Amino acid sequence: MASGGPNWEGLLKWSLAHSDGTRPSRSLTEEDRKWFMEAMQEKTIDVVKRMKEISLVMQTPEHVLEDQGVTPADIEDMLDELQEHVESIDMANDLHSIGGLVPLLDYLKNSNANIRAKAAEVVTTIVQNNPKSQKLVMEANGFTCLFSLLKSDPVVNVRTKALGAISSLIRHNKPGVIAFRKENNAYEALRDGLASESPRFQRKSLSLINYLLGENSSDCIIVNKLGVPGLMVQLVSSTDVDVREGALQGLLVLARGKTEGVIEDEKLKQVLRKRIEDVGAGRVERQLVDSLWNACYNEPSPLYENGLLVLPGEDAPPPDVASKHFEPALRALAPKP
Repeated sequence: MASGGPNWEGLLKWSLAHSDGTRPSRSLTEEDRKWFMEAMQEKTIDVVKRMKEISLVMQTPEHVLEDQGVTPADIEDMLDELQEHVESIDMANDLHSIGGLVPLLDYLKNSNANIRAKAAEVVTTIVQNNPKSQKLVMEANGFTCLFSLLKSDPVVNVRTKALGAISSLIRHNKPGVIAFRKENNAYEALRDGLASESPRFQRKSLSLINYLLGENSSDCIIVNKLGVPGLMVQLVSSTDVDVREGALQGLLVLARGKTEGVIEDEKLKQVLRKRIEDVGAGRVERQLVDSLWNACYNEPSPLYENGLLVLPGEDAPPPDVASKHFEPALRALAPKP
């Protein structure tokens, strides 16, 4: 991380001293102006310059960095800093032009698992909702590097981070979706995510499967042959609410597509009955259960029949917790009765 930041405390004191409202404003003396500019510039970072420096470090061979005393933890901190910089879409798009994108993608092959995971996380930030950087990463063979991690990295956290990056890379990016679907074992990798013990990996796998099925309904046949619906049925009983909802959403897409085996799955009906009996299920989950039941069995679910689809108070507007703390200015000035 970059050391320190702007001297906010000093600037605040200066601002209060010169704008406290107790005396008329005055013109700045040359000395005041000089002090202010020095305070602003003292710890202000030239982001592009700093990104160039980071890019040079990423281009340096690993053994040279080790000889210089640079540790993997130092590299992680550097990538943390880079991630902060590329949160700006302009900085993200500039990374390639200053020579930093390819070295970053090379870090996806680093021998240190934490560095591989962190590099994938930075790529996620760069490409998220950013068509230009999505294109640049695809052209730099970034998809292939990320998919290799997703498919075969021995560390679940690395595979999860790689999946997050792939998801951000191919969403609303037709060439990315095409590249994913061309991989012979693409859905197998996502199926393995569902079968993992990691809720985070399961959530990300479900999210991408549901997105891809929404984009290409014909893929329902592929995921059915791979046994994905059966895994989704199991995940409907997960202790993680987001996993449950993601599994229900996926099954709903498959059921509406009349996917063979989903509608006739007796185990699914048993699982749905258990979810119906769970009084602690949230509103979104209950609505998904009802929709899935209707899609599979062409009848309203017991939730609907028993009036449990929307519980008392859920249609009410949210409570007003702010007005008693924040009064309109005119009301605050009015005399109190």
